[in-house]
Amino acid sequence: MSGGISPRGEVSDRNLALDLVRVVEAAALAASHWMGRGKKDEADGAAVEAMRKAFDFVAIDGVVVIGEGEMDEAPMLYIGERVGSGGPPMDIAVDPVEGTELTAKGHPNALAVVALADRGNFLHAPDVYMDKIAVGGGLPDGVVDLDASVAENLRNLAKAKGAEVSDLTLCCLERERHERIIAHAREAGARIMLIDAGDVAGAIACVLPESGIDIYIGAGGAPEGVLAAAALRCVGGQMQGRLLFDDDEQRERARGMMGGDPGRTLSITDMAKGDVVFAATGITDGSMLRGVRRFGHGAVTHSLVMRSKSGTTRYIEAHFDFRAKSWSLG
Repeated sequence: MSGGISPRGEVSDRNLALDLVRVVEAAALAASHWMGRGKKDEADGAAVEAMRKAFDFVAIDGVVVIGEGEMDEAPMLYIGERVGSGGPPMDIAVDPVEGTELTAKGHPNALAVVALADRGNFLHAPDVYMDKIAVGGGLPDGVVDLDASVAENLRNLAKAKGAEVSDLTLCCLERERHERIIAHAREAGARIMLIDAGDVAGAIACVLPESGIDIYIGAGGAPEGVLAAAALRCVGGQMQGRLLFDDDEQRERARGMMGGDPGRTLSITDMAKGDVVFAATGITDGSMLRGVRRFGHGAVTHSLVMRSKSGTTRYIEAHFDFRAKSWSLG
């Protein structure tokens, strides 16, 4: 990735990764003020504002391709907005609060997330649903397929892992639309982990051994699908997606954004290609990250940053003293 970065240098690339951590830390800290207060819009608004300000310190010429919505719907971090202090042209995908309801209710797995790639390397996904299937790294190519049955995917994954289907755990959003997926997985003998919201965290958990999740299947937001694909790209995971449309207007809008057949099966590199950096900070405790801990005049955050260039995942714990004269969300 040329990102941030003087002649594609490793040190500068690492600096950019740390800059993205600061961006998600700022969003998570701002959202955490509203955790459990039942006000999801206030939590999201605070995180958006903090993330936008933090981007002012990142040395890129960024364009938001996955954001809070169209310009007339979102005052900041809208699709097409320019962010950064100047530098190489980059695509930005953001979700300042991935799990606004989770944050408002104090439920697990709310995150602040951001991903970055060279300009043109993220899918410009419309805000529609996407069928998704994802697994972790170190597996044969094509081990799972969106067109295969749940049982077939579980059997193929178990064989690739040298395990039984009964050893596998499938993660899925607890929604009426997923009742058949859940029933077929249980019939095949797999275990199920149902989540209330936060399918970015659910998909990413597949690549984290400590999560206990082997496969993610289900329909969720297409923008969240691009963010999940970016994270999985960093650590060798596999993912497929397919957009779902309510009407011809949605389909034609997607065709204009993406080109080609908007209903085609999308590979992980269709959604996120090239060198990618992904960062997330926990807002509430979850399977992947601890949430923000606020105390007196400070806070502690827990973040991760992934880089496809090196295949590394780093966890970062940051301690903030709000009394420090130099402290700011940026």
